Amino acid sequence: MTYLGGPGDDRAKGSGDGPQAVAPEIADAVESLADLWSLAAQGAVLRLSLHQLRALRALEVAPGLNLTGLAERLDIGLPTASRLCDRLEAAGLLERALHPHKRREVRLSLTAHGRHVLGDVADRRAQALGVALAGMEPAERDALSRGLRAFLGTRTGRAPLPGDATSGK
Repeated sequence: MTYLGGPGDDRAKGSGDGPQAVAPEIADAVESLADLWSLAAQGAVLRLSLHQLRALRALEVAPGLNLTGLAERLDIGLPTASRLCDRLEAAGLLERALHPHKRREVRLSLTAHGRHVLGDVADRRAQALGVALAGMEPAERDALSRGLRAFLGTRTGRAPLPGDATSGK
């Protein structure tokens, strides 16, 4: 059976570098990067799980979130978020404080130690990534940088992924 394809389908033109042909290579690269990211984080001052790191990062980006806001950002349930915060608070990485105007709301924020741990993880990840990038030719690094900027541009809402709420699929 011959594949006829539709307009804009690179397979129909016989191209080996169309989106569907390149996607598995990129998926492999992302998996390798995730492994590098995780290994670099494990060498940090304090070993944290991926969920714990994501929670700290969410609080770094949006200080003062409440438990519901954190759970939504992490796409986890409230009981799970509460237990996660309990562990982070016990480790001295986050603190809870009553909202100044809403008596029933508790705000979450990083402690100085939490910010230090995140900084250590970021430094270790940057070092590991630097080592990986040093093995590339300058033109390859430049092409990678341009490609990542283009990818990030598509993720700002111009090209939703299949299954995204905004994609209609």
